[in-house]
Amino acid sequence: MLSERIITGALRVLNRDYLAQEPVKMDSLPGPQEGHGYTLYCHVPFCERLCPYCSFNRFLYSEQRAREYFKRLRTELHMVADLGYDFASLYIGGGTPTILLDELCDTIDLVRELFPGVREVSAETSPNHIDDETIDALKDRVQRFSVGVQSFDDLLLRQMARYDKYGAGEEVFAAVERAAGKFHSLNVDMIFNFPSQTEDMLLADIETVKKTGANQTTFYPLMVSPLNRRQIKNDIGAVDFEREARYYRTIYESLSPEFEPASAWTFSRDAGQMIDEYICDYEEYVGVGSGALSFLGDRIYGNDFSLGEYERRIDAGVMSVAKQGRPYRRKARMRYRFVTDLFALRLDKERFRRDFGVPVERGLWAELLFMHAAGGIATHDEREITLNDTGRYLLLVMMRETLAASNDLRDQARAALPLEERMLLFDNPDVCREHVEECLVAS
Repeated sequence: MLSERIITGALRVLNRDYLAQEPVKMDSLPGPQEGHGYTLYCHVPFCERLCPYCSFNRFLYSEQRAREYFKRLRTELHMVADLGYDFASLYIGGGTPTILLDELCDTIDLVRELFPGVREVSAETSPNHIDDETIDALKDRVQRFSVGVQSFDDLLLRQMARYDKYGAGEEVFAAVERAAGKFHSLNVDMIFNFPSQTEDMLLADIETVKKTGANQTTFYPLMVSPLNRRQIKNDIGAVDFEREARYYRTIYESLSPEFEPASAWTFSRDAGQMIDEYICDYEEYVGVGSGALSFLGDRIYGNDFSLGEYERRIDAGVMSVAKQGRPYRRKARMRYRFVTDLFALRLDKERFRRDFGVPVERGLWAELLFMHAAGGIATHDEREITLNDTGRYLLLVMMRETLAASNDLRDQARAALPLEERMLLFDNPDVCREHVEECLVAS
């Protein structure tokens, strides 16, 4: 698909500038600006099993380490409150936020106490954490519960290193089904375009999602950093971007009419469900926790990836900001709005004109011309711009490339971790031993 290649190539160039960060000495994030709305993101970087394709900041779980982390995370939340922030929503990601249920509940309760504006809470989990205790504890605390399933196919689960820890596809299905109807939004996170995934496997996954009773599903394209891309190619096969558009079409056609698009990659049974990306609610967000990102004013800020440094800074009474990006120029902010609004399927033209002082047709004439030429626009009138299925796929590509570029930054941050922390990135003793030997040789 020519338009997909153009977007992929352009964003791989642009994101080098947009996402670049440099070390910075800061004791605190900037405070809130009057009239701005914000979302709060909390990062919990612990998993019982480390999936080989995942580039998020995560470490192998130990209870003591995780409890100490949650304690400092709540201290950091007090620091954010002292800056004067309030939030409309909270998103808790990871890692696996439900790794310690009591700590998670205490953290959510504190957020609601510190930030009375929070009305919606989203939290991620893994299938093996879904039991009656978890459901009872979270059903009144969490409005959107997102289960990281990835696939119900046993072959794919084995290749993703999930089968032994999270169970066979039938067990995963039973776990999701147990939570159906207990939350305002129960979301099933899936991955498509895994190298060994056939179209029949994808169709079977889609039909299984429908049977779970979940009222929302998100189908992410496989997003891997160059380092992981090489590893996956060696282990399973190369990522085939040529078939990505075809698989995406299979997803939305097969989910319809039970599910309708809620964003470029999220589909809901009911209109008005909470959607997957917190940046769709508000452009600006505060991230707390090791490795979390914030976007405030016109800059990206990155927290330290090192658990030890995170602990040291929080214990010293300062926030863990370690890097900041270059200021987003006006054109970059307009592009950011274009992507976030259309990812959520609708660009409000009056809001765009009010915030940037020009109509979108003048401010982003080349971007709009491209979207029209690619056949991605459904409606374009005096009030709004909306997308058709082609346009939704192109927005998915934009988000895929942006998150893949973010994965590159995460890989670089992980490579700079102290050796003892890099050991927490492996749950395979043989791989861990090989990494130690490589580090000793390099030193």
